[in-house]
Amino acid sequence: MKPGPFLLIDAGNSRIKWSLVDAAGPTLHAGVFAHRGARSESALALKHETAPDWPSLPERPASAWISNVAGPAAGEHIGDLIDAAWPGLPRTTIRALAHQCGVTNSYAEPSRLGSDRWAAMIGARAAFPGEDLLIATLGTATTLEALRANGRFEGGLIAPGWPLMMRALGEHTAQLPTLGADSARRLAGDAFAHEWFATDTPHAISAGSLLAQIGLIERACDELARAWKTPVRLVLSGGGADEVAHALSVPFVRHDSLVLAGLALIAAEGRR
Repeated sequence: MKPGPFLLIDAGNSRIKWSLVDAAGPTLHAGVFAHRGARSESALALKHETAPDWPSLPERPASAWISNVAGPAAGEHIGDLIDAAWPGLPRTTIRALAHQCGVTNSYAEPSRLGSDRWAAMIGARAAFPGEDLLIATLGTATTLEALRANGRFEGGLIAPGWPLMMRALGEHTAQLPTLGADSARRLAGDAFAHEWFATDTPHAISAGSLLAQIGLIERACDELARAWKTPVRLVLSGGGADEVAHALSVPFVRHDSLVLAGLALIAAEGRR
């Protein structure tokens, strides 16, 4: 009998992405929805429903595979949605392991690595086999993963994402405005199109925060290429990648479903 499809769920801090993937590989259905009770501008700006219409899907998944970095409440919400659509559906919430799907974890305590970062590296290695990679995921946080061609994760960096940088400035200084996600994106585009050094405060905040992201990524690329003495492919992913991509001066490729791609490989290995 042909195995049923996998339900893959990537619960990040700002939104939840999902896909229903045939066991042979093709994506059958996909979507995005906001966290339950989301009230932030960034969540509302997504214009996503707070629940997916899973009961209307024609295929029943054989199992669900979940990466959740949004906390226990998000995990309970996802569990309720699964039970409402497919009562009793087997599910696995993944954790980073010492070794999985060709990727080796360098953390002293492998499970302390975020499940989203782990799945993204597994997805990236499959997408770009035999290459040394720097994987930059731009969301609420900006994470950088150094992944060797042999699958060894050498280490990473974590910094605030650029919208979080701008919001922190407004919340922790007396005279600077708090920029919302939508306005920040518009200002970032304007800053890049005209000039970086701004003559008004909102543009100055937006351009400064964006340049901080760019500087982090480009310096990390340079440092890896120098340390490894080999070219490094930069892979961009995440909801905040558009603005940064427009301003980078180094070559890169985009892959906006790395976590889901990695979950698909983890699910396939788990079924075997």
